[in-house]
Amino acid sequence: MAQAAAGRLAPPRERTVTLPQGIPKLTLGWGAIAWVTDNLLQPNGPLAGQPFRMTEGQVRFTLWFYALDPEGRWLHNRAVRRLAKGSGKSPFAGVLSLTELLGPVRLDHFDPDAPGGCVGRPVSMPLVQIAATSERQTANTMRMVRAMASKRSPLAKKYGLQVGKTFVDAPGGGKLEQITSSEGTAEGAEVSFVVGDETEHWTPGMGGPGLMETLTQNAVKTGARVMETSNAWVPGAGSVAESTFEAWCAQQEGLTRATQTILYDARVAPAITALTDDPDEGEISLSEGLRFVYEDCPWVDIEPIKQTIWATNYPTSRARRFFLNQPNAAENAWTSVQEWSRLSNPDRDLVDGEEVVLFFDGSKSNDHTALVGCCMDDGHVFTLGVWKPERATGVVNAGAVDSAVHAAFDRFTVVAFWADVREWESYVKDSWPREFGDDLLVWAVPRGKEPAPIAWDMRSHVYQFAEAAEMCLAEIQARSFTHDGNWATSEHVANARVNETRGRFSIKKESPKSSKKIDAAVCVIGARMVYRAVKASPEWEDRSTNGSEWGLF
Repeated sequence: MAQAAAGRLAPPRERTVTLPQGIPKLTLGWGAIAWVTDNLLQPNGPLAGQPFRMTEGQVRFTLWFYALDPEGRWLHNRAVRRLAKGSGKSPFAGVLSLTELLGPVRLDHFDPDAPGGCVGRPVSMPLVQIAATSERQTANTMRMVRAMASKRSPLAKKYGLQVGKTFVDAPGGGKLEQITSSEGTAEGAEVSFVVGDETEHWTPGMGGPGLMETLTQNAVKTGARVMETSNAWVPGAGSVAESTFEAWCAQQEGLTRATQTILYDARVAPAITALTDDPDEGEISLSEGLRFVYEDCPWVDIEPIKQTIWATNYPTSRARRFFLNQPNAAENAWTSVQEWSRLSNPDRDLVDGEEVVLFFDGSKSNDHTALVGCCMDDGHVFTLGVWKPERATGVVNAGAVDSAVHAAFDRFTVVAFWADVREWESYVKDSWPREFGDDLLVWAVPRGKEPAPIAWDMRSHVYQFAEAAEMCLAEIQARSFTHDGNWATSEHVANARVNETRGRFSIKKESPKSSKKIDAAVCVIGARMVYRAVKASPEWEDRSTNGSEWGLF
């Protein structure tokens, strides 16, 4: 279940645990945890009436949620708890809401002798909102709030609380309230903390993105924060849960300028989890996957979950979304994140001088530019670079790309290098062939009116590329090769959608103007295509038979 080998983090989309490792040096979390233990009672279950004690995972989330930098600013300006169904998201959201209403959750002063190096104080006139696009979505969290703050509870008596169906009032102007997008009351509120409940349901049709924008704007005004709760979403539905995940991925990949980041708490079953307890080779059983997902939830019995998943009328897609916490692939996705990530092998070292093939897909200003290789020894796919247009110029740094190509030829024995032509003609048809053409074993276009060592114009090879896409997908599904787990390439593969071409199935972006790029996915398909072409070529057979020397053919 490791995140990555040799100390390297897996790409964000492939991580099975997303909370930061360890605990923060400066945090108000210890004080918040102590307040919860001293003031809140478990509302239901076998431990009902006993002090509410956080699980290890809830403790670590709380410590990171209240983590501060040395200037006293939050390390994280937003948070998400995306956990499997039954993981206790609603009770914990209720706990955190009451803690924000009454507990010591704002910095009073630093104290090196205090737990976490900080001492907190309550918020002055707090306004805590539990928000959703429908009242039903907030029902579970508000039910827990009412149970823990009921009129006869020690909490209500200690703090003089007035508790209603949709609110809790505290002396001095403090308030916890339930709101929905249909009420039109979100705009302009001076909030101190907001829970966005079940944001996988916050779709455009429900007014979800607009509501989240309003809540976020309100929070920014007062230095408050929004915490989302969600299950895994249906990809492509435009939900807030999906857009927040994309924003977190961008931050993890270093694609944003923000210093405050999203605290993302997800525990996801490994991609190799089977839906049976009789897994194939290379898979893990459903029981093992469920035990991993619910490791922090001792109250969950996985046996009824397994029986539900195994019911003939229960959809596989729902099983993976709700119980394994895996977002499904979009309906027209080329492949799934799970299928791609199970091929990841970052421990496969690239050896200087080993024989490889390269594929290049370039763009100057609209899409990204990518260079991907494939090892002839075992078919391992690796990324040499993914470049996006630079902010200052609006175009890709051609010099950086050219340097990466030269570095590849300096390090490896490149037996074939095929490259799309458009927007990079001067390199693909001129400078690269002059420098490297004589060293290539198999040319991109070996014969015809215009033989070319490198130029492989995708506009005139649409059908051939579609065949290659079909073959590559079959190889992914059969686990016929491995890849290096490159973050950008994994994202591009996840973005790729099926595109039918003359009875064949190639790939495309989700829409022509989509910001979700696929250029590295194109290069994966291309690199595997070149690998197969070289393996099937007489030049490779002759060279393999007669030794490692070859000449221009």
